[in-house]
Amino acid sequence: MNNQSEISLIDIGVNLTNKRFRDDLPEVLERARLNNVNQLILTGTDAETSQSALALANQHPGFLYSTAGVHPHHASEWDEELQALIRKLTHEKQVVAVGECGLDFNRNFSTPEEQTICFEAQLQIAIETQMPVFLHERDAHLRFTEILGEFIEEIPAAVVHCFTGTKEELKVYLDMNCYIGITGWVCDERRGDALREAVSYIPKDRLMIETDAPYLLPRTLKPRPKSGRNEPSFLPYVVQELSALRGESISQIADFTTANAKRFFGI
Repeated sequence: MNNQSEISLIDIGVNLTNKRFRDDLPEVLERARLNNVNQLILTGTDAETSQSALALANQHPGFLYSTAGVHPHHASEWDEELQALIRKLTHEKQVVAVGECGLDFNRNFSTPEEQTICFEAQLQIAIETQMPVFLHERDAHLRFTEILGEFIEEIPAAVVHCFTGTKEELKVYLDMNCYIGITGWVCDERRGDALREAVSYIPKDRLMIETDAPYLLPRTLKPRPKSGRNEPSFLPYVVQELSALRGESISQIADFTTANAKRFFGI
């Protein structure tokens, strides 16, 4: 994809603490800058990644930020000690959201009951600290929206990270004033039909973009890296696909998604 020096992008969800970035992280960050990805939000998914994401963000102030939270896969680990840690981390300058939190009934690595307790507790932390929430939902839309609906009016802002759903699901989230995070899933014409149809219905002031790297490598990327690893420098491919699907220019999408991310995370 051609470099467009006039645009500036924010990757709102990237797992840079993943071991797949261990050997070349400085180069990954440099490639991100070279491709106009000028700010990254590192995702915390448990105690370890929330702390390591913050440590990494502290090394690159103004460029990297982080979230603090517990993914539903790790909900069985939730206890008073972990709750205290997440609450403590939210007071750190580089931590800009609570999460990744939510429900995932696809594999149920933690039971639905454990996930509910963990999710509700983190929503309560977001209310107490008046921080936005970074949300995860997979195969749990009905229960997820029931729980979120009980808290949403007291939460400053919420983004449904890595949205891959239908127009009908999108409407429910938009009615709850949620922001919507779009990944490289939108570049997959095989699996992403519902999402590709839905993205044109997202208002300009509710759309944000992310890679979810090292996952969800855009299918439009040619040539594909042998490793199959996604990275922040590939975020422009998400913008390019959104441009084609929404009928807006790359610079327009860059401008409003960046403005939305800055407003949402307060950066």
